[in-house]
Amino acid sequence: MSSAKVKMREKKMRNQPASVQYPSSPHNVESSTQNGGDTPVTGGHGDEGPSDFHSHTERSKNPRHRSGWVRGHQKDGGGYAKDMPKYITAGAFASARAAEVRTMLKAVTKTTGSCHVFGALPKHMRRRAMSHNTKRLPCRLRDVANRMREKSLQAGSKKKKEQAKSKSRKARRRHGNLLLEFNRRQRKNMWLETHIWHAKRFHMVKKWGYCLGERPTYKCYRPCYRAMSSHCLLQDLSYHCCIELQGEEDKLLASLSQLTSKEAGPTFAAALCLSGQRQGSVVVYRAGQYPSQPLGPVTFLWRPRTPGSTHRQLWVWAHPTIKQDLLPELQTVCQCCEAVLPPAAPVATPAEVVPTLEPEPKPEAKQITGTKRKRALKDASGPPAKKILGDGTRAPTTPVTWKSSSNGIVINDLTMEIVRYRLIGPQSHSVLAETMEPATDCDEMTKSQPSSLWWPEHCKSESKMNVHQQQADVFNILKGIYSTGELPPGTVLGLTVDDPRLTLPTKKVKALPCVKQPQEVDEEKRRELMLRGVPERCCQSYLWDQSVRDNVTDNQISVQELNRMKSEVLVPGSRLSPTPLQGRVPLLLVHQPGKQVGHEMSCWGAGWDLLLPKGWGMAFWVPLVYRGVRIGGLNMSLKHSQNKGAPHFPHDYPDCPAGVRFQEEQEAELLGRFKRRPPAKRTNYITHGCLAPFCCPWQQLAEEWELITRKRGEEKKGDRQSQTTTEADTLMKEEMTSHGDITVTKPPSRVTVLRNRKSLRLLSAWCKPTTSKGQRPCRVGQVPPLDNSAMTLFLTSHGMSLVWVRLLTLSKGNPELHTMVCVPTAEDLKLLSKNPCSSGPQEPPHRDHFKSRIRRRKKELKKAAASDLPSTSEPNPTTSEDPKSSPQSSSDLIIGLWPDPLPSVTSHCTRVTLGWVTQGDFSLSVGCGEALGFVSVAGLLNTLSNQPTEHRGILLLRNPTSLHYRFAKINIEV
Repeated sequence: MSSAKVKMREKKMRNQPASVQYPSSPHNVESSTQNGGDTPVTGGHGDEGPSDFHSHTERSKNPRHRSGWVRGHQKDGGGYAKDMPKYITAGAFASARAAEVRTMLKAVTKTTGSCHVFGALPKHMRRRAMSHNTKRLPCRLRDVANRMREKSLQAGSKKKKEQAKSKSRKARRRHGNLLLEFNRRQRKNMWLETHIWHAKRFHMVKKWGYCLGERPTYKCYRPCYRAMSSHCLLQDLSYHCCIELQGEEDKLLASLSQLTSKEAGPTFAAALCLSGQRQGSVVVYRAGQYPSQPLGPVTFLWRPRTPGSTHRQLWVWAHPTIKQDLLPELQTVCQCCEAVLPPAAPVATPAEVVPTLEPEPKPEAKQITGTKRKRALKDASGPPAKKILGDGTRAPTTPVTWKSSSNGIVINDLTMEIVRYRLIGPQSHSVLAETMEPATDCDEMTKSQPSSLWWPEHCKSESKMNVHQQQADVFNILKGIYSTGELPPGTVLGLTVDDPRLTLPTKKVKALPCVKQPQEVDEEKRRELMLRGVPERCCQSYLWDQSVRDNVTDNQISVQELNRMKSEVLVPGSRLSPTPLQGRVPLLLVHQPGKQVGHEMSCWGAGWDLLLPKGWGMAFWVPLVYRGVRIGGLNMSLKHSQNKGAPHFPHDYPDCPAGVRFQEEQEAELLGRFKRRPPAKRTNYITHGCLAPFCCPWQQLAEEWELITRKRGEEKKGDRQSQTTTEADTLMKEEMTSHGDITVTKPPSRVTVLRNRKSLRLLSAWCKPTTSKGQRPCRVGQVPPLDNSAMTLFLTSHGMSLVWVRLLTLSKGNPELHTMVCVPTAEDLKLLSKNPCSSGPQEPPHRDHFKSRIRRRKKELKKAAASDLPSTSEPNPTTSEDPKSSPQSSSDLIIGLWPDPLPSVTSHCTRVTLGWVTQGDFSLSVGCGEALGFVSVAGLLNTLSNQPTEHRGILLLRNPTSLHYRFAKINIEV
């Protein structure tokens, strides 16, 4: 019998008692008819009569005769024996009949949702007229039918919800209606100025209170990498928050010094950054809490000094997830607790932006339930709908300014007030040089007349125009530079340019570097620019002035007006002359350094950041796109950081509040994706020996390694130098076995990331850093040897710390997210010595101790459902089948995942775990698998001290879905 017939037979027989069986073999055909052709003798009676021989002879004569249960119509009139049975068994016969009667009664008395009481009637009595006249029903069903009829009448008496009448597409696509609809959709998640452009070409995600483009709808991974390596990649980073601080320089530095430390690198008081010539970056901590409780990385930019004034202006750029923690901390250290309410909004004019979030309905227009709200203005003669610029989700009365009455410091929240674009690649300066032209001077007649625009008033000052000319000269020198990476990191250039829409090409062209024969003067200026950067006078920009930014935004020429002006030009396609006075835009160019660590691909990914006033986003975006740049989303920002070997926020900051929140969200997302897959298609992470495939328990890792080092120091204090790697691994496993119940119940996080520059350089030297794929050792200065005293001193300060590492696979291997970083044994290192191209050792499969409990739980639930009894109590978790199982409810267990609390994360596998990978992939820039992540400082020092000199820094990587270890070389790059 085929499997399909077997399934059909089981379906037909599911209501029969367990003692009743239908035979499918030929020698049981006769017995199958002994109970009237329905139920056989169960086989335990041993009743065999002379009819058995007769049935065998009949079957041999008639080859078509079939035995057992056969589905469908048969050619010979059926496949069952027609002979009457010699005898029947009363018990089995009665049980079979009882099951059939029970099934029949259940089908008759069951009422379905569609038939209601009429389902209880036999089919010959079901009439449509009974639903209108309940007297036609039997007496026992009339009361129920009357109650149902009354409910239906009451429901029908209510006014039905009117269908929402949607406007025609022509009406919906009108400019005013579109803007009102767009403004309404931005209440929960803010839109960038390039949102509509991205929404047509990108997969959009809602993150951090914004609606952002994650990745393009077309495949472009390698083209984006080529753009970052050889041309230019463009990204919109306007979602980054800007906080402005104003006050006396010494008071600002005194307040900000509480948030940083010189041990972690240059601070807000770095000389070049303080002059305004460079942009700086620093990791901010809570006031006086270094090295614990970091908030995250920020970049800062000082406005160049004004002669004769000590008043300074500072911009702090931060990721939106840091703002909720950073802004209160800045208010505390600067003592700016007094909020300044914004002034009342004036009457709207055509040149101003409407600040209201939504139009108010007319008083006489009442809202009808179920109908769409009328999107109409207050008055038909009022101003047209305007696009909300800036942070339109904020109420007009929300304070954005705070001041201090004691030290005079003022804090302004400039979120969404400044547009920020990032151009990545060696030809970023070529793209900027072809897109923008320095602003042209006004004629004498325009200067003599008063104007409400900022540029004619600016042109009246000769000193200001001299500075503008110097900035234009520096910008023209950029055209002769071969690559953006040749400039000093963080260089700042202020500039005023003409409206780039005036020089928009008719079709897309690829911007290329200008290859001209340089003159001696230009070559000297170019070398000066490459060595010393932009002079301090040229770093000034009127983008710092709030009044100038508002003037430029409010008086921008609309696209419609600009097209009308272009249509009146005598020669089509030529530039407008003279340039409209509204078409001058102040901006800032900030150089972004590329790869600054390691010794290969130096300055890879360098570029420029373009800062603009709000409202000018699309006016610059489209001309940049027409210069042949490639557009990247959020995923390209992650790949850019990965190729640079730099940590990406918030992915790679596990000690920051934003990093902890991100890890929790990522764990929930990965776990939900895992649960949505069928159980048979999921990876069993328990058998793979992976305790945490969706998160990294950093706190537990640091605590376990601290316990290992402390106990090892007590027991093996005298002979640590002579201990071999195998003995060290055995000791680790024994210690962790005795402390296998170490769990973390989410206490206040004590784990920190090591950011002390001096300690990082020392740890990097002990790891024997290499230049490329772990092949050539890098030259380092004099470093103290890694002995007992050095280790003890280092662990005293950084025992509970993690360190950011970069690992390159030596042969095969493609690291993934949450890949385990493990310690190789002595046998593994011998295998590598014999065969440098060895693929690596294997992890033996682990036993899943929870599978039996889950299966037992399912069986009990099935039995309870079959017998219509309440579910039985949970089984005893401590059984002989699963001795290592924790007292976890079987209903909370998930097949393939280890439940909380986790056992020892260090010694769970045959190789001791050091840490995990947060970024991993095949690196196109290096040409091998590259992994970025964190390892325990204590575990790394223990490993390095027990490894031979020729193999120092060799570790193992194992993906969560694999049992194969891969050799990798560790690098700590400062």
